[in-house]
Amino acid sequence: MADASSSAVPFDKSKMKLAAAALVQHGVYIGTSSWRYTGWRGMLYSDDRYQARGRFSQAQFNRLCLTEYAEVFKTVCVDSVYYKFPTRSEIESLVVQVPQDFLFALKVTDEITIKTYPGLPRFGLRGGKPNENFLNADLFGSAFLSACEPFKAHIGVFIFEFSQFHLSDFARGRDFVDALDKFLAALPAGWRYAVEIRNRTFLHPEYFAVLARHGVAHVYNSWTDMPPVSTQLTLPGNRTSRDFFVARFLLVPGRRYEDAVKMFSPYDRVREINPDGRATGAQLIKQTVAEQGRTKAFIYVNNRFEGNALETIDAMVEGAGLG
Repeated sequence: MADASSSAVPFDKSKMKLAAAALVQHGVYIGTSSWRYTGWRGMLYSDDRYQARGRFSQAQFNRLCLTEYAEVFKTVCVDSVYYKFPTRSEIESLVVQVPQDFLFALKVTDEITIKTYPGLPRFGLRGGKPNENFLNADLFGSAFLSACEPFKAHIGVFIFEFSQFHLSDFARGRDFVDALDKFLAALPAGWRYAVEIRNRTFLHPEYFAVLARHGVAHVYNSWTDMPPVSTQLTLPGNRTSRDFFVARFLLVPGRRYEDAVKMFSPYDRVREINPDGRATGAQLIKQTVAEQGRTKAFIYVNNRFEGNALETIDAMVEGAGLG
């Protein structure tokens, strides 16, 4: 890692707006993981748009800031629908704030992807119990996809994020792959699907082969217990969809989520540069541009990767020679 103190470059909103618009013409959709961060005030967001009674209104900001975000970027990864099934009106409330060429990546609600409910307060008495709806394709269709159907033109990709499994969930990676195979076969056609796993031992040829058979993308994800994205890109068979791919730079490998929050809040600047992550993001951008529209790239950066996702994206675009 590199210290950011001597190499910080202020985020240029106007420059990024032009770069993001140009990249979309080459199939590159790059944006952030979520968008409601007050640490971005003065960088991406203008306080005068969120005033109530002469002062900054957090409520107005939370409700309306996607509009200003979408004036610069062409995509965002929506985390909120991971925690509960969305309603049609909730999806519509997002869509009405963005232009016609804006695409959302939606993390599918964890009711579909959790094998055993964690012992967290939000799960209440279900904590520690098996999830009967794990990989329930019918429930995905009725409780999630149905809310998105009217807004298909704005849906870039659905991400099935699987938290790290324990031996009590799957004794072998092969067991997960078999279950995943059946689930993917039952999904409605006509949408982009991607799978994100958090067990590095599951990154084997059988896993990639199942995704490829269904035209589903592996999500190259930088996370605590996963190898770097640069390493995932070297694994045999890792490119499982010819039409698109997804990459998410979330946490530096080896770092826990809680530690990143403490280190980087309030996410108003980069505090630690990750040269490998930046170079990998730039590489993915360059490769997609070189493919001349044959592939769509969905690349997302989280504040907890370096401290400020806006500046990290800026560095990736610059590294690709397109900033």
